[in-house]
Amino acid sequence: MKENLLKLVSEWNYNPMIIECDVSNDNDITKLYADLNNANQKIDMLVHSIAMADKNELGGDYLNLSRNGFKLAMDISAYSFVSLCNGARQIMNEQGSIITFTFQASEKVFPGYNVMGTAKAALEHEVRQIAYTLGESKIRVNAVSAGPVDTLSSRVIQGYKNMKNAASEKSPLKRNITLDEVANSALFLLSDMSSGITGEILHVDSGYNIMGI
Repeated sequence: MKENLLKLVSEWNYNPMIIECDVSNDNDITKLYADLNNANQKIDMLVHSIAMADKNELGGDYLNLSRNGFKLAMDISAYSFVSLCNGARQIMNEQGSIITFTFQASEKVFPGYNVMGTAKAALEHEVRQIAYTLGESKIRVNAVSAGPVDTLSSRVIQGYKNMKNAASEKSPLKRNITLDEVANSALFLLSDMSSGITGEILHVDSGYNIMGI
């Protein structure tokens, strides 16, 4: 991952500060922000783009969900957002922006998504709660709820093709979204163009979320 990131930014004539961080380890998160603080690095934005679940928990009977599988999905996909936001507020400038990524399975049943839907529901509540908490610090917190889109992680979800086909068939725009559309929406929420928006879940799904049938 580090090599891919360095290759990406090499075109920008920019030397990034790269710090490895295991979000399941509180010491790593503490060290992340300590390193930034020691380097006198203030931040204007935080992008939380982390999710994880045991692939054996994605699909099948939801009631067979294991305790460890539940803990893993909630820890990496939801609690990490709380922990990272808590550290970020110490070094984030006023008018800063924090975003994360969610999916409509937080509200509705998508067979195959299972425990990740539960984790996304928790994540969306955190967005609202943290937006309230950080409001006094003039820091905004929002989420992008993207429709089915091809990523490395989406390919392991049982029934993903069915989700993608349903979105293209039933959404008002009759098509799937693109990664560029997700990225553009994220940039909007991170920029001053969205300075009056906080605590929101922005759906980027060709309108699929509004459909009843």
